[in-house]
Parts: sequence; C-alpha cells; structure tokens
Amino acid sequence: MKTISIIIAVFLLSFVQKEYHSQQGVSFNFEKYQEGTIPIAWTEAVTGDGGMCSWKIVDDKNSKVLSQLSTQRLEYRFNVITNNDLSYKDVAISLKFKGVKGISDQGGGPVWRYKDHDNYYVARANPLENNYRLYKVVNGYRLELKRAKVNMQTGKWYSLKITMIGNKIQCFFNGKLLMETTDNTFSEAGKIGLWTKSDAVTYFDDLKISPLK
Repeated sequence: MKTISIIIAVFLLSFVQKEYHSQQGVSFNFEKYQEGTIPIAWTEAVTGDGGMCSWKIVDDKNSKVLSQLSTQRLEYRFNVITNNDLSYKDVAISLKFKGVKGISDQGGGPVWRYKDHDNYYVARANPLENNYRLYKVVNGYRLELKRAKVNMQTGKWYSLKITMIGNKIQCFFNGKLLMETTDNTFSEAGKIGLWTKSDAVTYFDDLKISPLK
C-alpha cells in the first residue's frame, strides 16, 4: 500500500507541474495547489536581514494566489521565492500583483537571471511610494538601474511585465513601457521568481514565463 501511495503521489505532482507547460512557455495560476502550502518545486530565500520569509498559497475571493506573508519589518530584507526547474537567459515574464498590507513596504515583482539569493535582477512596483523601479542585487547589495512614477493603491491588482534579451531590459506597467536600459552584470541564464521587501504582504497571480530565443 505504501508503494502504491508513493506512485500516486508522484503522478499527481507530475500532473500539477505539467499542466502549465506549453510551447510558448510556462504559466502559473496556482489554482491546483493546496491552500497554506508552498508551490511544488519552488524555494524560499532571503537577501539581507532577518529570519526566513513565508510564501504560501492563499485564497483571495475564491481565487488561489501566491502570497508573501512574513511581516518582519526590516529595512534591508528582501523576500524571494524561485522556481527550481526554470532557468532562462532571454525571457519575458508577466504577472499580476496586489499590495495587501505593510507599514514599511507593500511592493513586489519578478526576479530573473537569479544565480543565488544575493545575485539577481528584480523589477518591483510599490503602492506606498507610487513608483516602479528596476534593480540588480550584486553580492547582496541592491543597486538601482532605472525608476518611474506610477499611480497605485493598496488592495488593487496591477500587471507587470519584463523582457530581457542579451543585455537589454524593458519593464512594462499595466501594458505600458516605462523603463528601458542595458546591463551586463548577469549575462547567463538564471532562475525565475518573485520578490517583496521588508514587511510587504503581497499577492501574486497569473505568472507567465516565456523564452525569447
């Protein structure tokens, strides 16, 4: 019976993973995951200070989303979760996010070309500051590459999209190109993930990852 149970569990895990794959890339809407769990094949990490972050599947008005729930209020603390199986160099990443609460921060966004918890690119928008910023994190230090002003509100969904081909990065907010630059720091393929800062409780949904070459 134990062997049969293991076989069934492996089959179900394989089904959950494969249902999101297509020739155009990979999509995650998180509906198939159990509430209160970390999605299959995703790993949490923290850049900076404090203990481990807390990423969980939660219910948001009868729709399951991935949320960062830790409320550790530390200025230099970045909460990250990455997919173990996806690694891209030239890529397009789109998602929806909603800042739910946080005194210090309510922002969030994607990470890409992720080498480890101290080295990656991140683009994030923040409803507390009404801005959208592009950073690179190098050896644990966050360095700003570009910034833009946006109008946002806590509790509302917004869409973000980034594309990177070679050293060229483009960042879109609600479908509009707001930031564009080049950077050569991370030139190899890396993992894809999500990011928040400090005590930001942020929801994410409809994550789509597409190779561009």
